[in-house]
Amino acid sequence: MTEFVMSEGLAEPADLRPAASGERRRPVWVVPDEVQATVPRAARFTEARWVAKYRRAALAGDLTAALIGVSLALLGRFGAQINLAYLVIGALIPVAWLVCVALARGYESRYFGTGPEEFRSIIRAAVALTAAVAITSYATKSEVARGFVLLAVPMTCLAAMTGRWVLHRQISWRRFAGRCMRRVLVVGRNDQVITLHRHLEERPADGYVVVASCLPRGDVFEEPVSDRLGRTEMDILAAVDQYDVDVVAVASDPELAGHSLRKLSWALEQRGVDLIVSPGIVEVAGPRISIRPVAGLSLLHLERPSVSGGPHLMKAVFDRVVGVLMLLAVSPILLVAATLVKLTSKGPVLFKQTRVGRGGEQFPMFKFRTMVVDAEERKAELVALNEGNGVLFKLRDDPRVTRVGKYLRRFSIDELPQLVNVLRGEMSLVGPRPPLQSEVALYAIDDSRRMLVKPGLTGLWQVSGRSDLTWEESMRLDLRYADNWSIALDLLILWKTARAVLGSDGAY
Repeated sequence: MTEFVMSEGLAEPADLRPAASGERRRPVWVVPDEVQATVPRAARFTEARWVAKYRRAALAGDLTAALIGVSLALLGRFGAQINLAYLVIGALIPVAWLVCVALARGYESRYFGTGPEEFRSIIRAAVALTAAVAITSYATKSEVARGFVLLAVPMTCLAAMTGRWVLHRQISWRRFAGRCMRRVLVVGRNDQVITLHRHLEERPADGYVVVASCLPRGDVFEEPVSDRLGRTEMDILAAVDQYDVDVVAVASDPELAGHSLRKLSWALEQRGVDLIVSPGIVEVAGPRISIRPVAGLSLLHLERPSVSGGPHLMKAVFDRVVGVLMLLAVSPILLVAATLVKLTSKGPVLFKQTRVGRGGEQFPMFKFRTMVVDAEERKAELVALNEGNGVLFKLRDDPRVTRVGKYLRRFSIDELPQLVNVLRGEMSLVGPRPPLQSEVALYAIDDSRRMLVKPGLTGLWQVSGRSDLTWEESMRLDLRYADNWSIALDLLILWKTARAVLGSDGAY
């Protein structure tokens, strides 16, 4: 084994003389003899086959979307009439659309399969195309019908986003099967490497798989990891070549920062390898993180979570407007469910229970009654059979649940009366799960942050496993939402809730 030391972030042969007494040595990385011949390796710019296929599919999808948008605009604006001028414009728009998507980084491989980033690039391209058409029309003094533009661009954007969603779903399925992944080398200290490795492995749909790690001599893993990761200690660039990695992830390593990190990025750039740096901040969404230049340094700024003011007013208006529309839409279901509950078991149609809302305020939460009237009295008999997460009482085959109640719970129809709580301002459409007072009494100091926002009819807990989650997982999801909520996130959760309800996973 030949020793290499970290020298300004690059691999250089170490001085083979023994270190002087008391001399502080830099972290030592070990390179197997069979790897030495590969350092340094010629720059590699070849892309994985799946990247090339994805790019071609994205280009084809965007071109098809533009043709669909232009065709609908021509039909909607001119019908069966043929307008040669607009046929020329319609032929130019697909080309301009592809250029706008490319300028918005819609074809960069690092964004492939990421979902939100791809959709944002499509939206930015739509805005850019609209601006380009307006500026060109003004500069050439040509009259382009606004109705044509207002049909062509939104339809193109919608069709392109649909195509990207289909591509995203297809690559997600492949990634869950271990295909179309980016090979990652993690660099850092033991605990940071383990944390970053765990987070990457928890989300295979993001497309990262850890194949090796670089640890300073003396660091060992304190818990089992995959055979691929093992207990490898080697030089960064040698590991890049040996494992043919696509991404090097630096996990909050104080020994590899500043100019050393900069020189490492230069070396990786020559090899066509991406470099990402984990700041060690977890459960913080991207919109709250920004990089600002200060005194010649790029400093990471963490914005405070929105807990009051304009954003919450917008959320309240959004909740009431959408809540009214949803209540009108599901009113036939509410009527049928109420009738079935009344006719099939004795007792009231609605079950009212005191829950804790924003800021610790208590309120009566409404649900359709799905259990027998004396359910609370019979609970003591079933405590030993609890299948919940240790704090919440759950039982898959609860004998207290009525025959109709099983179906109401399976499709979450019993939760629909909570739309009344939304209209009363006690709950939100999206938020943390409304807790009982007995649960709040068990909260740690940090857990109380989940009550900075109103509890929700649905939330991250609803689309992430529902009753199958542990108490710690449920709390982590609620805290993540409280710190990072936004209207866009609410819309995404509402859309995912429909799939979770139809799948009925974790509902009992």
